[in-house]
Amino acid sequence: MRNISEDTITQAVLAAMSGCSDDRLRTVMTSLVQHLHSFAREVKLTESEWLYAINFLTDVGHITDEKRQEFVLLSDTLGLSMLVTTQNNRKPAECTEATVLGPFFVSGAPEYRNGDDISNGAAGLPCFVSGRIQGLSSEPVAGAAIEVWQSDEDGYYDVQYGNAEDEKIDFQARGRLQTLPDGRFHFRSILAEAYPIPHDGPVGRMLDALGRHPWRPAHLHFWIKAPGYEPLITHVFRNGDQYLDSDAVFGVRSTLIVDWVEHPPGIAPDGTVMDTSFYTLDYDFVLNPAEHAS
Repeated sequence: MRNISEDTITQAVLAAMSGCSDDRLRTVMTSLVQHLHSFAREVKLTESEWLYAINFLTDVGHITDEKRQEFVLLSDTLGLSMLVTTQNNRKPAECTEATVLGPFFVSGAPEYRNGDDISNGAAGLPCFVSGRIQGLSSEPVAGAAIEVWQSDEDGYYDVQYGNAEDEKIDFQARGRLQTLPDGRFHFRSILAEAYPIPHDGPVGRMLDALGRHPWRPAHLHFWIKAPGYEPLITHVFRNGDQYLDSDAVFGVRSTLIVDWVEHPPGIAPDGTVMDTSFYTLDYDFVLNPAEHAS
């Protein structure tokens, strides 16, 4: 491997991987090397630009911790997350579309019964959420496991509060529940509001340099699992939001945009007497049967 030039180095790197016994790993790494080298040649990458990129990725790693996943934010804002999500979740048009998981999902959220208030004190106007989970033939999906999470009215998720050294999470606006025998579910939460993704780190600096904003339109996250069906990770977006056409992570789909209906003070869907205005949201999800997976 002596006297390798800029014209022969790509083939030299590929030849060095010829002993890889993992076919998929060799396929992925071969394409990665080819595209990386082609990119460097196409833009005539300078040494200072290369070093800047190394330092940028180092900064992304340094700011990443249990409560903040900067690498996911980077993937999201470059459209890679949504590209991978879309090409891995092809399904019949009648099914609910998938979108990005995002960097703020955490396991271990508290379990709730239908009708409970999952906000657990999170700041925001009351919102009563209901819907139905069904299959392609409109059959109700009973006992489907639902994970739901959202930010508060200030644009923060529960995991963003507190200091990074504190491993304990005060779960708010996040929970798990199951569908009823008729496939329906209902719970109380708070009104979804638009918020900026964390932009005080390297990803934020990148967005600023590119003339892009960090805002996401108001949404509610859902992760739905049921035996015999493909899992569904998606959002439900609030209609009328100013960022629906410029989501910083490219996650909006028109089929996922829904009206959050405002109501004056009065009787809420669960019978509670509300002395402030409140909102309702109703959305039905259609799961793809596992045997229909492409």
